[in-house]
Amino acid sequence: MATKPSPIDTLSKIPPRVHSSSAFVQALMSAKAMMKFQRAAQLITSSLDLEMLLDRVVNDIADAIGCVEVSVWLRDPNGEEMVLHGVRGCTTYRKGARLKIGVRGMVGHVAATGVTRYARDVTVDPYYVSCEVNTRSELSIPLMTRGEVTGVLCVDHKQTNAFAEDEVMVLEALAGHIAVAIENARLFRNERLEREQLRREAEEARAVQQSLFVKAVPLVCGFAFETAWNPAGSVAGDWFDLIDLGNERTGIVLADVSGKGMPAALLMSSTRAILRSLAKLDPSPGRTLMQLNQLLMEDFPTGKFVTMIYAVLDAQSREITIASAGHLRPLLINGKCSFLDIDTGMPLGLGTTSYPEYKVTLPPGTQLLFYTDGITEAMNHNDEEYGVDRLVEHFLQPSACIEGLIEDVRRHSHHSNHTDDATAVLIRSR
Repeated sequence: MATKPSPIDTLSKIPPRVHSSSAFVQALMSAKAMMKFQRAAQLITSSLDLEMLLDRVVNDIADAIGCVEVSVWLRDPNGEEMVLHGVRGCTTYRKGARLKIGVRGMVGHVAATGVTRYARDVTVDPYYVSCEVNTRSELSIPLMTRGEVTGVLCVDHKQTNAFAEDEVMVLEALAGHIAVAIENARLFRNERLEREQLRREAEEARAVQQSLFVKAVPLVCGFAFETAWNPAGSVAGDWFDLIDLGNERTGIVLADVSGKGMPAALLMSSTRAILRSLAKLDPSPGRTLMQLNQLLMEDFPTGKFVTMIYAVLDAQSREITIASAGHLRPLLINGKCSFLDIDTGMPLGLGTTSYPEYKVTLPPGTQLLFYTDGITEAMNHNDEEYGVDRLVEHFLQPSACIEGLIEDVRRHSHHSNHTDDATAVLIRSR
């Protein structure tokens, strides 16, 4: 952030004999006045709240030198007007008052010319517009930022010719600080507004994604489903889906889009929509993945891809047919745990490939787990992965469930900076 010489430093350069010849400087050199100007200087260099800054500045200047009125006008960036943002002692104008640049008063004139104007006797100054009845002199100083007028500091006094040359120097130095502080405060405010806008957009995107996962789970005779979706950020590239295909058949999807954040979430949404449109057209998971892959190859950005498990569960035969596009091996749980040895095609979107199918029967008491690498690759503070061994250990417990798995992964990765989306689907055969 830019800085300027302190007004107190400027004052210290005034010769002692000049100090003694000016009532204003004598007042300024008093302990009380010095403390108020020092406080104003400290506030200007530290505050990033624009309105609070300007309120304190006008009050401190007015208290230090006994002015009739002190005001700070800022240029409207969207028009040729000055807007009153800070004021003390004015009975005519309130915050938000506007005046045309170059048209009305000394403020309008200084805003147009960028040159300080001092009306030693306001009754004969051609630019002065009457405001307070006991005003006799007025000093209007431009606030400059990168060579452009961004505002005007206006100081009125009840004495004619109230300000000597050295007094103008002090106030011009203070005006320089005010201009820098205004620019810093505006930049901070704009950045804060941008962050807030991004936060709201991320929250809305998360709400939209969540709405895709809170739909009712299909009722499948003889089976139950447990699911978990835990984004590492506001949105995720992981997702699961349960699709009613009719005739007691259910499509089960678990996928992970490469990348993170909003880009991955957008690709996830488009992939999900395409898959849903294809799922009911062909009963074969392998052929469905082939069609999906062809469409994604045409649309996906270079280097982006999706790993996916797509399975079709037939509740009548208790048989599930699985095809994998470069995804992690499912875990079969039936008194012991074993990973299915599935042949897999390439991840979707990378190139032409086939997707072999694997069939397995799920008798009552059997469970089948689909999961993303955000679970097995979750790291603790020592960079140790959760890993497949811990995954197996969890599901060897009689009370194992998806909720308990996610909690176990969270405990493992507590205080770790290495986080990823964690998503899982558990199929329970009853």
